Amino acid sequence: MSEYGRQLREKQKVKNWYGLNERQLKNYVQEAMERAKKGKNASDVLIKILESRLDNIVYLLGWASSRAQARQMVSHGYFLVNKKTMNIPSHLVKKGDIIKIKKGKIKKGIFRDLTSKLKNHKTPSWLELDAKNLEGKIIGEPSVYEANPPAEIPVIFEYYSK
Repeated sequence: MSEYGRQLREKQKVKNWYGLNERQLKNYVQEAMERAKKGKNASDVLIKILESRLDNIVYLLGWASSRAQARQMVSHGYFLVNKKTMNIPSHLVKKGDIIKIKKGKIKKGIFRDLTSKLKNHKTPSWLELDAKNLEGKIIGEPSVYEANPPAEIPVIFEYYSK
């Protein structure tokens, strides 16, 4: 496989893993490269951005069975972020933000038996889940090691640097 083919494959893996379109990923990569100019590791920054998306947080908290399902649930306004309705899947949450399922949406069939499912659910160390109140809190920052993306992140920067 050519070097270009390898770069393209790695980019597609990340795009599909997080359910992004081409423009979104390109913008995130550009933002990560901008922040990297300030002395940060571009790969770490990109993973932090991707992991901090609201749809990904909903998935990591165990409220959705897939990132695609989480994206749809966010789009339909199932969640509150800091007591405000949020229906933008790409919304980036920050440390200290509280995500909660709306009271009226808890009765939906998709959330049936959710509290029993969450008893065995393990969240990343940077997220705190209150299974009883169906509330999640961001208590830290995501790490590349914990995210464990399915692709080699530096190769994606090589792809977009052309």
